[in-house]
Amino acid sequence: MNNALEIFQRVPRTHNCSQSVAAGCGHPELTAELASCGGGRAPEGRCGALHAAMLMAGPEKQEAVRQKFIAENGSEFCRELKTVYHVPCEKSVESAARIFEESGK
Repeated sequence: MNNALEIFQRVPRTHNCSQSVAAGCGHPELTAELASCGGGRAPEGRCGALHAAMLMAGPEKQEAVRQKFIAENGSEFCRELKTVYHVPCEKSVESAARIFEESGK
């Protein structure tokens, strides 16, 4: 299993949710690109952790990753995850990283 959650929880905080998923899943080269995708700032307000998982999955697997994340967490959007479904960022990071790994990379 990857160490995305460990990277996300590390003190001092060095990675946002999106960067943590990428680094934890073996794609540290994406961390600079994903620096602005945490805290609800991923494209379309999507969860940053999910955004990273979709980016790494590639076009052919993005929709499957997105659908599985929504099924597990209730939404793909950061604001809804936090306010409506009360999903903590740690759970989003763990879920997105696991779904990416299960997708067969």
